[in-house]
Amino acid sequence: MNMIDATKVCFTKYAQFRGRARRAEFWWFMLFLTLAGIVADLITMILGFHWGVLGPISAVFSLATFLPAIAVGARRLHDIDRSGWWQLLLFVPIIGWIVLIVWWATSGSKGENRFGSDPI
Repeated sequence: MNMIDATKVCFTKYAQFRGRARRAEFWWFMLFLTLAGIVADLITMILGFHWGVLGPISAVFSLATFLPAIAVGARRLHDIDRSGWWQLLLFVPIIGWIVLIVWWATSGSKGENRFGSDPI
């Protein structure tokens, strides 16, 4: 899977929290979000728009990609047989972030688990 495929899958499954997502799908989509967010910030700076911390282009991009990012994170946790609710660890500074990064980087469980069969 490459970045384009992962982005297509994540936007196709815009708010689908069921199922599983492989590491490649998750990490390629996170890379897309990071790069596109930087581009949105640059466009905002070039055009001179500012609304406090986020410019209007960055704000719209963030709002448009919030649900797909949460959904793919939940599906990624499902792949290692954990509930998507574990993403709430993002609200625990440093320790929660480290735990989630390790889990998101962990290889998925083989075969079927309580969240479904292996993703293709």
